[in-house]
Amino acid sequence: MLQSLNFRATLASLALLVIMLGVWELANQPPEATKALTEYELLMGGADQEARVPPPSEVIALAYEELSNPFYDAGPNDKGIGIQLAYSVYRVMTGFLLAAVIAIPVGFLIGMSPLMRKALNPFIQVLRPISPLAWMPLALFIIKDSETSSIFVIFICSIWPMLINTAFGVASVRSDWVNVARTHQLSPLRTAFTVILPAAAPTILTGMRISIGIAWLVIVAAEMLVGGTGIGYYVWNEWNNLDLTSVIFSILMIGVVGMVLDLLLSAATRLVEYEE
Repeated sequence: MLQSLNFRATLASLALLVIMLGVWELANQPPEATKALTEYELLMGGADQEARVPPPSEVIALAYEELSNPFYDAGPNDKGIGIQLAYSVYRVMTGFLLAAVIAIPVGFLIGMSPLMRKALNPFIQVLRPISPLAWMPLALFIIKDSETSSIFVIFICSIWPMLINTAFGVASVRSDWVNVARTHQLSPLRTAFTVILPAAAPTILTGMRISIGIAWLVIVAAEMLVGGTGIGYYVWNEWNNLDLTSVIFSILMIGVVGMVLDLLLSAATRLVEYEE
């Protein structure tokens, strides 16, 4: 039954994709008058052209060209899409992992200690709503390095979902399980690793999944601000070049990489799920 449902859902998704691409292609064909113009006439402004979104056929052709050699490097402003994505993924993973190193232990502390929960809650409530990009000018002033500043912004945006989910997961562990650990005279540290961590792991990984999604959103905007390299810079640079085909292609690549990151953490979450 489940396999049949998955098969039908796949067919429905493919049908919707074909329909959307078809409508997109037909709606953005160049007018006949524009087709008849020579390249020289177009460059000289020989006709008033209506702005149009590039059709899927042009995006697919560019995607084939870019993905055929994704790691070429022809200078500071001309790097392949693979290099641009690699820089962005590196920044995201560095900031994300640094946030995990801080957020998970502090989340454990908050979840296990009512005193620390009340003491740290005001700081969390004040800092959590601040937009990560609001920290960028301060980071650039203090750190004086755009690469490290971008990683810092990812760290800031990643830490809160992980910290809050970890604290919630730890606090939600059934007291019966903790009492059994105490009955067996387990130390607090051993209780945390053998009882609380496995029980709270699904919630912790859900927080990490939320964090990686937010981090991937923020890195695009951060790289647009600081420039240099990365998929955000690539999008902004192609927009400045008025190359909408490359802009759309890069947007699709952002979506694909974001989906892959989410799927990886989703698979990790399923591995630690349990039934009571």
